[in-house]
Amino acid sequence: MGFATRGILLVQLSVLLLSFFSVFGDEFRPPSHPPVHPPVHPPSHPPVHPPHHGGHHHKHGHPPSHPPVHPPSHPPAYPPSHPPAHPPHPHHYGLPPIHPPVKAPAHPPVKPPTHPPAHPPVHTPRYPPVHPFPRSFVAVEGVVYCKSCKYAGFDTLLGASPVSGATVKLQCNNTKYPAVETAKTDKNGYFFITAPKTVTSYASHKCKVFLISSPVATCSKPSNFNDGLKGSLLRPEKPYVANKLPFVLYTVGPFAFDPTCPR
Repeated sequence: MGFATRGILLVQLSVLLLSFFSVFGDEFRPPSHPPVHPPVHPPSHPPVHPPHHGGHHHKHGHPPSHPPVHPPSHPPAYPPSHPPAHPPHPHHYGLPPIHPPVKAPAHPPVKPPTHPPAHPPVHTPRYPPVHPFPRSFVAVEGVVYCKSCKYAGFDTLLGASPVSGATVKLQCNNTKYPAVETAKTDKNGYFFITAPKTVTSYASHKCKVFLISSPVATCSKPSNFNDGLKGSLLRPEKPYVANKLPFVLYTVGPFAFDPTCPR
C-alpha cells in the first residue's frame, strides 16, 4: 500500500471519530448544574403537631407511620410514698364487702374426732315439770256440747247446744292403779270433778279427761274435738281454797258430741 492510500485512510478515520463524538458526546458529559428538586425521602421523625388548615383536617391517602405525639395536659400522678392508713371501703365503689379468707389451722388435730356410740342410750333423762303453784289438790271443770247438723263434720261449735246429763271421766295414772272419777253435766253442759286425795298438782301432767256418753239419743256419738276421745290434758287456771284445803283449778275441752242428722 502506498503512502497516498494510508493518508486517505487516516483522514477517513479522523472524520468518523469526529462524527461519533459530535453525536454521542452529550450523553457522557456530566450535568453542569445539580437537579432543582432533591429526591424525596420520608422524614426520619414525624412532625410533633400535624398541620391545621382552617380548623379542618384533610385526609391523605396514606396515614403517617407514627401517630402524632401530644404531651399530656396534666403531669402524671405519682403514687404517694406512704399508703393511706385506712383504705377506702369497697361499698364506696358499689362493690360487695370483701371478707378475708378463713385460714385453716396451721396444724391439724393429731387425734381424729370421736364417733358417737353405736347404740344410743335406751332411756333418756326425764325432768319433773315446772309447777306454777305449790303442791295442792286437783279439781277440773269443763263444758260439753252437741254439734249442729250444719257443721257436724267440722271442728267448730257454731250453732252447738249444751248437753245436760253427759258423762265425763277423769283418770290419773300417777300410782300403780289408776285413780278414776266421773261426773255429769248440768243443764248448761258444765261439769266439775274433784280428783282423789292421792292426786296432787305435782302429778297433774299424768291426768286426762275423757268424753264418755250422752243421754240424748240424737246426739250421742263422742267426737275427738279438743281430744275428747283420746283424753285431754289439764290446763292450770288458778289456785283456790275449799274446806281449808289448797286446790288448783284446771280446765279441759270444751267437748262435743256429733249429732245424728236426718238425710
